[in-house]
Amino acid sequence: MSSRDFAGLATGIGSWPGTDIAEAAAIVVGEFTDLAHLVELPARGLGADMIGRTGAIMVDFELDVRTSGYRVVPRPMLAGRRATDFLTEDLDVFEEIWEVSGLRGSGRTIKVQAAGPFTMAAQVELRHGHRALTDRGALRHIAESLGEGVRLHCAEVTRRLGAEVVVQLDEPSLAAVLAGSLSGITGLDSVRAVPEPDVLELLDLVIETIDLPVAVHCCDGGAPVDLLRRSRAAAVSVDATALRRTDFDGIGELLQGGKTLMLGLIPSEAPVPTPHWRELAQPGVTLIDRLGFDRSVLAAQISVTPVCGLAGSTPEWARSAVGLARDIADAFADAPDSL
Repeated sequence: MSSRDFAGLATGIGSWPGTDIAEAAAIVVGEFTDLAHLVELPARGLGADMIGRTGAIMVDFELDVRTSGYRVVPRPMLAGRRATDFLTEDLDVFEEIWEVSGLRGSGRTIKVQAAGPFTMAAQVELRHGHRALTDRGALRHIAESLGEGVRLHCAEVTRRLGAEVVVQLDEPSLAAVLAGSLSGITGLDSVRAVPEPDVLELLDLVIETIDLPVAVHCCDGGAPVDLLRRSRAAAVSVDATALRRTDFDGIGELLQGGKTLMLGLIPSEAPVPTPHWRELAQPGVTLIDRLGFDRSVLAAQISVTPVCGLAGSTPEWARSAVGLARDIADAFADAPDSL
């Protein structure tokens, strides 16, 4: 698995505003020419969000919804059927747009997204309301089901589009899982932290099962950069504006090890006033300078993304974010020393 599949380009994180899948997919395919992604539209409601969609991708795993969130159930229920229907519709629409655009056999790569095993285990409840994370057997089952489900999902995307596929695992809950800061069933007790070796083992199990290039995305502050550096992930995706000084050593070693760093440089919601792309690029340039790398690394090992998904933005800002990401990636590739 090569980090080159993610390096030196602009791409999206996954989610997009609105409910029109045809419009969203057409924009993403047309604008993210290096690495388009299957779009997620959580505004459509139950089953279209990250957890519901991932549940539809997993094998031997069914979800329903309670007032407190998603819960594992023994048989297909309404929430799971809705999620499966949304996923099927999105693949059908994406395939049609891909064909109409003449992209079959073009050599372009597609990125698919799913919640990672620890975010799924943190956000999904077992029968009695406890987070699945509290049951190590359930956690392992989630990891195994997720890996196999994503593998089969990627095979279907490859068959439908005739394209290479890479994977992004979204882990917004990973820092809390490692810190043991998630609340328990009463809200007064906490869920025990999962030790780093166990996290690394299960994350690598999922990546090995998928058997394609995988990026791990942590958009919240406190991303465990050093742990992700030691994983089998080809790329690590972080919010550049949330990095701490304590992250710098891990990022330097990550780049020295040849992995790709996907930097979230574009705000997920429209800032006022609208910034110029040079202003948004500056945290990435400063980071590389501070680490002592030649700026050629910006083209060779850095990719540009929004800091997180765009579902909470306006359609106008989502389009602007795409253009800004492309402008920064082009500048990193063409004239990094002039930034």
